[in-house]
Amino acid sequence: MTNTVFCQKHKKTLEALDRAPFPGPKGQQILETISKQAWAEWQDHQTRLINEKHLNLMDPATRKYLQTEMDKFFAGENYDKAEGYIPTSD
Repeated sequence: MTNTVFCQKHKKTLEALDRAPFPGPKGQQILETISKQAWAEWQDHQTRLINEKHLNLMDPATRKYLQTEMDKFFAGENYDKAEGYIPTSD
């Protein structure tokens, strides 16, 4: 049986992540409140932000920025988008 979670982003019950995406309380919170689908969507969006804005992941300010944007993304708040990105229609 597949584990499910009530996803904070999509506001419905969806398949849960297999494990916390990173250690600590924040990783545990994501495991308990974010679906596998929403996490994959965030990873795609994060990659676009990193590439478009030429972010350096070694910079603590960059990591803090991405953490803040991730929180906004999952909460449904207004978050930064990659400029010039046009989503494809699948």
